[in-house]
Amino acid sequence: MTSPETFTRLFAACPLVAILRGVQPDEIESIGAALVEAGIRIIEVPLNSPTPFDSIARLAKACGEEALVGAGTVLDRADVMRVADAGGRLIVSPGTDPEVITAACAAGLVSAPGYFTPSEAFTAIRAGAHALKLFPAEAASPAVVKAQRAVLPRDKPLIVVGGITPDKMAAYRAAGADGFGLGGAIYAPGMTAGDVAERARAFVTALGQDAAA
Repeated sequence: MTSPETFTRLFAACPLVAILRGVQPDEIESIGAALVEAGIRIIEVPLNSPTPFDSIARLAKACGEEALVGAGTVLDRADVMRVADAGGRLIVSPGTDPEVITAACAAGLVSAPGYFTPSEAFTAIRAGAHALKLFPAEAASPAVVKAQRAVLPRDKPLIVVGGITPDKMAAYRAAGADGFGLGGAIYAPGMTAGDVAERARAFVTALGQDAAA
C-alpha cells in the first residue's frame, strides 16, 4: 500500500493528526503507542523538535503499518529526503512552497502543506498536495472554513490546525472541515504517555459524539 493510500485509510478511520512538537527520542515509542491505542494513527514530529529524525525513525519502525508517521515544519527538499530516509511517510510544511510539495510527492510521501487563503490552497493543489492544513485556526472561524470549503475540491481533505480542543471540533466539522491537527492540547514536553493517552481518548470520544449527532 502506498503512503497516500495508507493516509486515506487511516484518516477515514480517525481524522486526527497528533503533532508531537518537542518530543524526545527516548519517549517517542511509548507516546506513539498511547496514541495508536487511543485510535489516533497519523503522527507528526515537527523538525524543530530535539533530534527529530531519530524520533521519526524509532516511531516508524515501532508502528509499522499501524500508523502513518512523518514530519512537520518541513522547509526544504533536503529535509524531505531526510524524513524519507528515516522512514517517515508524511510531510507537513508550514507553507505552500511548491518545491517541498513536489519533492514529497516524487518521493512517494504524503504532502499536507499549511495554507490560510484560497490562493495558497490552490497553489498547493497545483503542486500535488494530498491534503490541506488550514493554519492557524485561531484566526479562522468555522464560517471561514465554510466559505473556503465551497470552492476547494472535495477530494482534498481539509485539516484544521491551531488551538483545537475537543469542544471546538463539532462546529468546524459542520462547516466542512474533514479533520484536525492536534498540538499542545494533546502533547507538550513533560507529559507522560498516560497524559497523552487520556487527552487522545477525549478527542476520539468527542469526534465519535460529533459523528453520531
